[in-house]
Amino acid sequence: MNARKRRQIFERLRAANPDPTTELDFNSHFELLISVILSAQATDVSVNLATAKLYPVANTPEAMLTLGEEGLKRYIRTIGLFNTKAKNVIAACHLLVEQHGSKVPDTREELEALPGVGRKTANVILNTAFRQVAMAVDTHIFRVSNRTGIAPGRNVIEVEKELLRLVPEEFLLDAHHWLILHGRYVCVARKPRCGECPIADLCEYPDKIPA
Repeated sequence: MNARKRRQIFERLRAANPDPTTELDFNSHFELLISVILSAQATDVSVNLATAKLYPVANTPEAMLTLGEEGLKRYIRTIGLFNTKAKNVIAACHLLVEQHGSKVPDTREELEALPGVGRKTANVILNTAFRQVAMAVDTHIFRVSNRTGIAPGRNVIEVEKELLRLVPEEFLLDAHHWLILHGRYVCVARKPRCGECPIADLCEYPDKIPA
């Protein structure tokens, strides 16, 4: 895919959604961190349903520690892998209190040192909370990048590096959100909705499904 076509793609995605953001509900950096940890292998909808009841009770590291692992499980048991996630959240809260003054750190190294936080989660926090250029490549972004030809790669790290290299600078800050939303609602896995896709004529996917 040439640079002109790639620019047109992001111009259209921006025109359709000028201020994209995560679909997770949060009111603080801490709530965002917990929601992203909980969202691994789970839907944003399921996380939002759980945290709507959890955050009024525990929306700080200290309050979460008071709730405890077993108390937390009662709020998140509808989310996949809730046992492991409860353990990670409580362990992460301990580190936030002990090492970061109860604040969410704004560097990749510090974020990835928190239990339950991998590269993708760290990228979401850096981009969404701290507005740093970062590309959190999940299954949606991996699929869209490869299927369209925007930034092909054999694995998520390759796609992340290619996106950071190839996406025009003016779109980098919000590219993660545009791509994930496009993959979630239009360029879906089994039967992409090519007939309603705003970038169908620019996409290089050879097996487009007609309207």
